[in-house]
Amino acid sequence: MCGIAGVFNHCRNNYVEEQLLINMAAIQAHRGPDGYGYISLKNLGLGMSHVRLAIIDLDIDRGKQPYISKDSNYYLVHNGETYDYQKIRAQLSVVGVKFESKSDSEIVLHLCSKLGVNRAARILRGEFAFAIYDKYEDCLWLVRDRFGIKPLYWTETHDGIIFGSELKAIFSHPSTQPQFTGELLYHQLIQVIIPGTTAFKGVNQVNPGCILKCKRVNNSIEVSEEKYWDISFSVLDKSSTEDEEYYIEGIRENLINAVQLRMNSDVPVGCYVSGGIDSCSILGIASELSQTPLKTFTIGFDSVEYDETQDALSMVHKTDADPFVLNIQSEHLYKEYAKTIWHTERTIDNCYAVAKYIMSKKVYEHDYKVVLTGEGADELFSGYPFFRQDMYKYGLNNKNPKKIQKLLNDLEKQNEIFKGCMFSCNALSSPGIEKKIGFTPSFFQAWLQYDPLVTKIMDKELSVSLKDYDAGDAIVDALDLGKMAGRHPLDKAQYMWIKTMLEGQILTCGGDRVDMANSIEARPPFLDHHLAEFAATIPPNLKINGTTEKYILRKAMKELLPKKIYNKQKFAFMAPPGHSKPTNWVFMKNLTDRFLGKKILNDSGLFDHKEVKKIIKRYEDPTINFSCKAQLDTLINNALSVQILHHYFVSKNIPKLAYMKAQELGWLVG
Repeated sequence: MCGIAGVFNHCRNNYVEEQLLINMAAIQAHRGPDGYGYISLKNLGLGMSHVRLAIIDLDIDRGKQPYISKDSNYYLVHNGETYDYQKIRAQLSVVGVKFESKSDSEIVLHLCSKLGVNRAARILRGEFAFAIYDKYEDCLWLVRDRFGIKPLYWTETHDGIIFGSELKAIFSHPSTQPQFTGELLYHQLIQVIIPGTTAFKGVNQVNPGCILKCKRVNNSIEVSEEKYWDISFSVLDKSSTEDEEYYIEGIRENLINAVQLRMNSDVPVGCYVSGGIDSCSILGIASELSQTPLKTFTIGFDSVEYDETQDALSMVHKTDADPFVLNIQSEHLYKEYAKTIWHTERTIDNCYAVAKYIMSKKVYEHDYKVVLTGEGADELFSGYPFFRQDMYKYGLNNKNPKKIQKLLNDLEKQNEIFKGCMFSCNALSSPGIEKKIGFTPSFFQAWLQYDPLVTKIMDKELSVSLKDYDAGDAIVDALDLGKMAGRHPLDKAQYMWIKTMLEGQILTCGGDRVDMANSIEARPPFLDHHLAEFAATIPPNLKINGTTEKYILRKAMKELLPKKIYNKQKFAFMAPPGHSKPTNWVFMKNLTDRFLGKKILNDSGLFDHKEVKKIIKRYEDPTINFSCKAQLDTLINNALSVQILHHYFVSKNIPKLAYMKAQELGWLVG
C-alpha cells in the first residue's frame, strides 16, 4: 500500500511545481515510509507524486513510482495490492510485455495501455486506487477498487483537478480552502455521509467500483464517472433453488482462495483477531495455509462488557498462533483521540477507531507491515443485529405477528448495550427512503434519531439551511436504485449499508486510515469480489435463520471454530463509551473542555455553544437511563470530531504544514 497525489491543470502550459508535489507526498509520508517519487511534465500541466510502503518487490529503486510506459504515453501512480498479479504478469510476458520490476503495481500500467482503463479495472483483483494519464488522449483517469477499501479523493479548483489518497494531500495545494456546509456538517454529525462526498465543500471521493474520467478540452476539464462494478443481490423471482450444502461449499472454496491470495507478500503477514467468527475464520484458514505459526494482534479493553480478549485467545490457542494482546486503558483512548481524527479526516462516533490506531502502532513496532482482517463478513452475511431487525420487521411477510414481536423483543434485550447508538430508541422513517425502497432500514433509523439533537446544537444559520432537508432522500439519490429494485428487504438493507457505512465508516475510520497512519496494510479477504459475488446469491433465510445471524457462514466454518465462538452472537467491536465508568468521563471531559468550550465554538461558527453546553450537562446527569447516555455519548463524539477537524484542517495552514513536513524529511528540490 502507498499514498498517491497529483495535479492536472486546466491549461497545459501551467507547470506543476515539483516542490508542491513533494509536499503533497510528504504530508502523507506515514502511508509510505519506504521511499517517494514524483514527476512534473512540462507543457502538459500534469504532476504526480507517490510514497511507498514496500510489500511486493522490496527493491526501493525498482518499485519507485510514478511508472512511465516505454513510449512515454502513460504515467501511473498506484496504491494497493493486486493479488493475482503473478498470473497477469505471466500472461502479459508471453505476449512480449517487458517489466522493469517485480512489483504488482507495474502490471496496472501495462494492462491499461493494452486493454484500456475500464477493461483493466475489471480484471484487477484486490484493493487499489490509482491515477493514470494518457498523453495521446490528454486524459487522466482516477480508479478505485470495488468496495472502496483504498481511499481516493479529488476536487476541482480554478487551477484544475487535484487528487490524493488523503484529504490533507489535497489541502496541501494552495488553491484549496477547506470549508464546511450545513448539509455536510449534518451528515458528519449523524455519521451517514452521502456517497461520494466528504466533510468538506467541493471535495469528493471517487466512488467504489468507479472510474473518474478527466478529459482536457480547450483549457477546461470535462469530468465524468463510469461504474465498472457493483454488488448485485439476487432478484426475488430469480432466486436460487440450491441447497445449503451448495452455499457451504461455495463459501469455503471462495474464502480459502481469498485468504490464500492475501497471504502473498515479501514481508511477514499477521492477523487481527477479535472474538467474533469473522476474524477467527480468517485466522483458522490462514493458519492451515501457513507453514509457521501466525502472529496475531488482539485489542482488549478495561471494561469487561466490551472486552472479547478471552474469546479471541480461545481461537489463537486452537491454531497455535503467537498472540499479542494490547490491553487499552480508557485514558489512552482519549489521549490519542485528536491525533486519530487527523488521520480519519471524518467524525467518529466511538473510540474504537482510536483503539485501532493505537494497535496499528504496536503492529508496526513488532516489525509487521501486513495483517489480515475480518471486515466485510457482516455486510455479506447479515451479521449486524439491525439486519436481524430488518429481517423480522420487513422480510418475513408478517406471517406470524406474535412470533415476530417476540423475536424483536428478544433481539432488543440481547443488544441492550447498543440501544441509543446502534439501535434507535423509537421507530423512525425517512420519506425519501420509504418512497424509493419501501422501508427505512434499521441502521438508518438509528442515525435518524439524532436529527432533532443535531439541528439544535448546530449554529442557527446552518440549521436553518436544513429546513425540509431529507438526509435519506439525498443518500438514496446517490445510489443505484436498480440494484435494490425487486430485491428482498434484507438485501436492500445490506446494499444500502455497503454503499454508505461500509465504505464511509468501517473501511475509513475503522480501516485504511487508522492502519496506514502507522504504515500497516490491512487486507480483508471477505471483500474479495469473487466471494462477494457468490455471497450475493445466498437466500436471505440462509443468512438469518431464526435467531442466528450469519447462519450459512457459521455452518461453513464450524469445524475451524471453537464451540464458544461458533455459538456466539454478533457483538459489534466497540470501545467503552464515556459513561461506562466514571473515570472514562474524566478523560473525555478533558477533550470537551478543550474543543467544545465557548470560545473555540464561537471561533469555528459551527455550533450553538449554549445548546452544546446543555447536552454535556444532561450527559453528566446521573438520573438519565443508559440508552439516553449512549445516544448523547455518540453525539458528543461526533461534535468533538467536527471541532477537531476544524482545528486541523480549517484553522491551520495545511500548505505550510506540508512544506514543513517535507523539510523535516529532507525532501526538497535542489
